[in-house]
Amino acid sequence: MNKYHKLRAEYLKKGYSIHRNVIPNNIVKEIQRHIQFLAKRFPETRPESFHHDLLVEDPFIHHILDQKSVQEISKFYLGPNISLFGAHYIAKKPYDGKPVGWHQDGSYWPLIPMNVISIWIAGTHSKANNGCMRILPGTQNKKLLKQSEMMEEDMEKFVLGLAIHPDQINDSEAIDIELNPGDVSIHNPFLVHGSNPNNSKDWRIGLTLRYIPTSTFVNRKKWDCVLLNGKASKGINNRYVKKPLFKTNKHMKFIGFENYLN
Repeated sequence: MNKYHKLRAEYLKKGYSIHRNVIPNNIVKEIQRHIQFLAKRFPETRPESFHHDLLVEDPFIHHILDQKSVQEISKFYLGPNISLFGAHYIAKKPYDGKPVGWHQDGSYWPLIPMNVISIWIAGTHSKANNGCMRILPGTQNKKLLKQSEMMEEDMEKFVLGLAIHPDQINDSEAIDIELNPGDVSIHNPFLVHGSNPNNSKDWRIGLTLRYIPTSTFVNRKKWDCVLLNGKASKGINNRYVKKPLFKTNKHMKFIGFENYLN
């Protein structure tokens, strides 16, 4: 039996699964270093907000996308023709990391159909005391809320500007998704989840990669995707970036950066 069958069964039942020891330690260390690099390069941007536009043409992110272990998982869940729709670091500083209100990822995304998985890579320990992701198991079977059905939140205090109202949430059923560095969690776009602030002395770094089959259309103008495996689907006019070139004045050096020089 494929080692992922049990985990996919859990994903289908609960809306999430956890894959242990996916990312090797040398890349975990470089993820940590990448956050510090980006923080210096973009000092006005909080590390919870290193979004897709900053990452999609970064050779280091493509280096992670090229890891065989990550490709293997994504193909098992989505099939052979896959692209990256979004990349996002949610890195919470010690004593200062913002919380993420309860939400369903799909509420924010212009995907037709909503066929997508989120692969959440732990770049540090992600525990209850430093603001790990919390989920409500089974809520992937609920309807997807529209943004108009959500409440506004102060983005000075929260990572997201919209969230599900607490009256609609029974958080007594919430569980903490605790991960070690290099572990990966996968969650469904309908799953209700969020996270608490980081009040600990340690960083909590997570890199979220949003994968779609190439048959899913990103209904947003000038949005860049990355074709990862297989081929683009005919009639689905997603825009794909080329392999980025490493530039010393723009990018962090990492093991393997030479593969992005030409």
